[in-house]
Amino acid sequence: MMRMKRVIFLVIYVSLFTPQLQAQSDFYKGKQIKLVVGASTGAASDLYARVIAHHLPKQIAGKPDIIVQNMPGGGSITAANYVFSVAKPDGLTLGAVTAPIYFAQLLGRKEVQFDWGKFTWIGSPEENDELFFLRSDQPYKTLLDLRRAVEPPRCGAPGVGSTGFYIPKLLEEVFSLKIKMVTGYPGAADVDVAVEKNEVHCRGTTISAFFGREPGRTWAKNGFVRFLVQTGDKRNHRLPDTPTIWEFMEQEKVIEGKRRLARVVLGPGAFGRPILAPPGIPTDRVKILREAYTQMLKDPEFLADANKRQWEINPISGERLEALAKEVINQPPEIIERMKKVMEE
Repeated sequence: MMRMKRVIFLVIYVSLFTPQLQAQSDFYKGKQIKLVVGASTGAASDLYARVIAHHLPKQIAGKPDIIVQNMPGGGSITAANYVFSVAKPDGLTLGAVTAPIYFAQLLGRKEVQFDWGKFTWIGSPEENDELFFLRSDQPYKTLLDLRRAVEPPRCGAPGVGSTGFYIPKLLEEVFSLKIKMVTGYPGAADVDVAVEKNEVHCRGTTISAFFGREPGRTWAKNGFVRFLVQTGDKRNHRLPDTPTIWEFMEQEKVIEGKRRLARVVLGPGAFGRPILAPPGIPTDRVKILREAYTQMLKDPEFLADANKRQWEINPISGERLEALAKEVINQPPEIIERMKKVMEE
């Protein structure tokens, strides 16, 4: 009798939940996912998004198409605003944005229409350390030479939420350097063109972005630029001769307050190249997207593609990004006041 009851229970359980599971697995069949990129065509985040659009669909049940839509502006604030405030929370819109834009929220910028801590986080392929480089025809051989610049070098950036902006500004604040910021470029690729034209002389960027696409690879080979500093706790294997910001801080006996500021400002590196989505997506679809993204990062075809582009894969889960996002967006008033000084245009 007991055995018969178990069989009946199992039949009822399967009959109740099989349609639900089938509906979950069929949701993406025949659908199209839009991947909104907060950068112009040719930027590192754009190239990465297009590789995702190629490889991710086969990891999702139903194999939906993924199209890339470039939405540059404000260091990817425009794209983040769209994903958070306009896109439907149905699991059919993803975003590829740069992590430093959460500074704009902390600083109360009126153009921000998102809450960094409330996005749905899918995953990231790696953490990102940054570097700061200068055209090699400039007369400054080391980072600290910029203290005595008679005519400060011009550094280009899309906007205040970009790596290109906050890295030079942080270095300027911590080491009393002389740098002139030039903002308003549509995207990273446009800043590269400005560097080549000698319109600007320097730039901050992530190490993976620089070495993961052109013209960075060629610039590194032909000596067109000089690497002045990198932000990791230790020197990256691709920049063995470039000092870290922490080495310079030890050398210059930088005070603790500035060291703490640096830790907060460099926080976006922990997010790497995040893929996010609107808040409020049904939990079953979040699970599908996160698992598919994780599987994609293990797929031999994706890894071969990443290796060809010299991308280093060290995945960060959506769950970890979710916790990190809630943590970084809650900063004490004194840190925000210090950040305001660094982020002033």
